[in-house]
Amino acid sequence: MRIGFFLVIVSLLLLGTFALSGSAHMGPISAHFDGYRFHNLQPIQRSFDDYLDWMLRREAGSWEAVTDAPIGSPPAERIDGVDLRVTHVNHSTVLLQTQGMNILTDPIWSERASPFGFIGPKRYHPPGIRFEDLPPIDLVLISHSHYDHMDLPTLRRLSDRDQPLILVGLGNAATLEGAGIENVEELDWWQTKALGDQMNVTGVPVQHWSSRSLVDRNRTLWLGYVVEAPGGPIYFAGDTGLGPHFAMTRERFGAMRLALLPIGAFRPRWFMKPVHISPDEAVEAHQILQAKTSLAVHHSTFRLGEDGQHEAPRKLRAAIRKAGLSEDDFWIAEFGFGRWAPPLSVPAEDLPVQTAAR
Repeated sequence: MRIGFFLVIVSLLLLGTFALSGSAHMGPISAHFDGYRFHNLQPIQRSFDDYLDWMLRREAGSWEAVTDAPIGSPPAERIDGVDLRVTHVNHSTVLLQTQGMNILTDPIWSERASPFGFIGPKRYHPPGIRFEDLPPIDLVLISHSHYDHMDLPTLRRLSDRDQPLILVGLGNAATLEGAGIENVEELDWWQTKALGDQMNVTGVPVQHWSSRSLVDRNRTLWLGYVVEAPGGPIYFAGDTGLGPHFAMTRERFGAMRLALLPIGAFRPRWFMKPVHISPDEAVEAHQILQAKTSLAVHHSTFRLGEDGQHEAPRKLRAAIRKAGLSEDDFWIAEFGFGRWAPPLSVPAEDLPVQTAAR
């Protein structure tokens, strides 16, 4: 009886694992795809045993739910011309408004970054903007398949409400389409999609990995994005470790007007370093990209590493000072409150004054 019960439990776990498994790419072999799995520019030497070792020795920093956070006012419906309005909702969700287009990166309004509503990383900070207050969304950029970046409930709400174009890395479209999400297109590294006459978006390499279960690791592509627009290119890294991709992207597109760079889930370094930059490395990436302005993302919302809730922003402030920069160069923005990003060719002092109120 005990053996039978054990086999039933194992069978249910295996069935659940395969049920959660995302889609997979089927296509020609390339420099970063061997016909079955995708690979980084730099190999990552990390095993499941390393993960177990981390879990057994884990010493996470302190986190507590934020219950009194201010909620931002509804953003403008459209921002026309070269002006760029940037609103960090929180985590990796950013609203970019320029040229009359509204763009969302890795949107998540769910309470957990998980396939389940009762288990998995929970939200410690509410979204800085209510979903109902979002302007019409034209384009959604999804960096990779992890649940804190590719949140199907939020994407389904956006698809039902606005029917935006949703861009994903190779292999991810079937997962979204299977969830009833429409208008999805896949991009490979260095593949470009035209967004009208004056804007393009290109998928670019980053150093990370993908999975939605225990059996589909690296079967879909992870990527960052460069949005080319009047006023200068906008870079969204998604999740990434440090690597040659920053210099490659800078060489191809030139200096960045704005770079959205992750800073959280960086500890423990022995485990996270290949796939998550630290606050110090985010400043290094800012400099490599020659970004006029950078925005810190992927922090203070979901507990995903050992760093404490406010540790990444605190360390970033120290790294900014050490590099001789200011917080006008590298923003740690209040969630939900928009700021104007200066174009490459216009001094910051010639733009509207940054204030918390819209």
